[in-house]
Amino acid sequence: MNNKYKILLVEDDEHIRIMVGAMLESAGYQVIEAQTCATALSLASSHVPDLIVLDLGLPDADGMTLLQSVRERSLIPVIVLSARSDETDKVAALDQGANDYITKPFGAAEFLARVRSVLRFSRHSADEGRLAGGKFQLRDLTIEYDARRVFIGSREVHLTQTEYNIVALLSESSGKVMTYSAIIKAIWGYPDSGSVKKLQVNMANIRRKFGVSPGQNSYIINELGVGYRMDGE
Repeated sequence: MNNKYKILLVEDDEHIRIMVGAMLESAGYQVIEAQTCATALSLASSHVPDLIVLDLGLPDADGMTLLQSVRERSLIPVIVLSARSDETDKVAALDQGANDYITKPFGAAEFLARVRSVLRFSRHSADEGRLAGGKFQLRDLTIEYDARRVFIGSREVHLTQTEYNIVALLSESSGKVMTYSAIIKAIWGYPDSGSVKKLQVNMANIRRKFGVSPGQNSYIINELGVGYRMDGE
């Protein structure tokens, strides 16, 4: 398998860097390595990788600083790979623009699956079907942006204006976790004490109308305590 994707691996722990690099290379990816934020920024600019795998605990600066710098300059997808398991760290990284967050220790199969997912959706992010005026397709889910219509197969799903806005928002960031606060800000423009509950009620209605049974993750995945991600895998 030779998918020719370039991945910038930013990790100062030699053991982990060798292990993760070997995982990626065995899956056919080209790996570029950096041990500091400064080197990573230089390589991101000169090599323009397809994906950055980023550790947060770097010797010269916090990885969040690198994430912010990358987001100010480009839309290169970023997967955070960190020992920080606190929910606030995950939410902060995702709000800052990370596409995914994986906590150490992790399994090779899950890690590579997440890499494939982020690369797949990043590759299609500029396709006409993901832009206003076009269509979004995820398995048998179709969104017609101009008409503001949603279909599961040939069946039209009748959503309220708010429900449609949530679905369209998630589709535009398909493959990326959107935090509760980011969704609430985009849909309602302001948070209040009942915002998360209001979002959860709308999401339950969306899933019911999609024909998804409680507990299933079809189309929209709930990252518990963090947010939602539209993903077909």
